[in-house]
Amino acid sequence: MRVLIVDDHPMVIEGCRGMLSEQKDIEVFEAHDADEALETFASAAPDVVVLDINLPGVSGFELLRRILKRDANAKFIIFTMNDDPVFAARAIEGGARGYVAKSEDPRVFIKAIRAVAEGERYLSNAFALKLAFADQSRAGNPLDALNGREIEILRNLADGRDMTEIAHILKVSYKTVANNCILLKRKLGARSKADLLRIAVENKVAMKLV
Repeated sequence: MRVLIVDDHPMVIEGCRGMLSEQKDIEVFEAHDADEALETFASAAPDVVVLDINLPGVSGFELLRRILKRDANAKFIIFTMNDDPVFAARAIEGGARGYVAKSEDPRVFIKAIRAVAEGERYLSNAFALKLAFADQSRAGNPLDALNGREIEILRNLADGRDMTEIAHILKVSYKTVANNCILLKRKLGARSKADLLRIAVENKVAMKLV
């Protein structure tokens, strides 16, 4: 089994290698950003991709979208410090098949990889329970109306980037970002960029809060 670890922290990658070192049937590959991940995914054809949300430049959510656009059968586990069920829900809606917090037991990490490799979906019991209860309170969340790209644009706006920078990061045209900002304002009832930033901060969408 081939497993690709995508994380910009070398210590995290080494930790993952250590957790998998006794699994003799697993070969580990690594990437530190989106570009390297795309190249390694193409060359190594991993069975499972273990992906952090916070990556330099392009976020894990956007990388997930890009790879699934190329290969709809790609299997992803989001592996992150963030144990907020809102982000777990977003990851699953975006196509991830598992979500594991870095604070969880290493045995959970290995179990998740094997489950996802076999075509199953994986959340730990504790996390599934947290997600189930979170679903009951999400009805009033204004972000529920947004798609993945709109979330990424909102997050980058909240992180202080202008539309030109966001277009470069997401590898889309300026016009695409501008049109998405118009749709964001309509969906969120915002009248200005300042309103969008307020909504992003209130809902903890900024990169620094993820």
